[in-house]
Amino acid sequence: MSEIILRPFQWADVPAITAIYRHYVEHSVATFDLEAPGEDVLGEKFGHMLAAGHPVVMAQDASGKLLGYAYASVYRPRPAYRFTCENSVYCAPDATGKGLGTLLMNEIITQSRSFGFKQMIAVITAEGTGSIKLHDKLGFRHIGRHQALGYKFDRWLDIVHMQLTL
Repeated sequence: MSEIILRPFQWADVPAITAIYRHYVEHSVATFDLEAPGEDVLGEKFGHMLAAGHPVVMAQDASGKLLGYAYASVYRPRPAYRFTCENSVYCAPDATGKGLGTLLMNEIITQSRSFGFKQMIAVITAEGTGSIKLHDKLGFRHIGRHQALGYKFDRWLDIVHMQLTL
């Protein structure tokens, strides 16, 4: 892969974020969304993370093309969860399998520690073997599996929970 630049979120990223996420909604079980949210919805989501100071990182190539993104958000809204985050990482379809996910995750882990999070949770579709391997490689522990928790593409889907102490 050519030079990768990791940088903060910018409002101009919203269309590319929306396109990347749309791919996963329409063609995979990596997300349980059944319809792709529009730029307004994702812009609002990233705006809330930005306002809260939550870790968000973008990856682009030397030409400025957005290749992927990762973020950490509060795991659950109740106050006792305030030190626990859930990570998300998405790479453009043509940028997968080249180490980009590892770069993004390493940066989001570093930023999450700096933010003050103490635990990071990954919620992964059990069929997401690439994501599970990535999290294994980064030291996440398997902590549970929920069976038939989601229904997409005419089949029931299990999810795996993984955890990293930051």
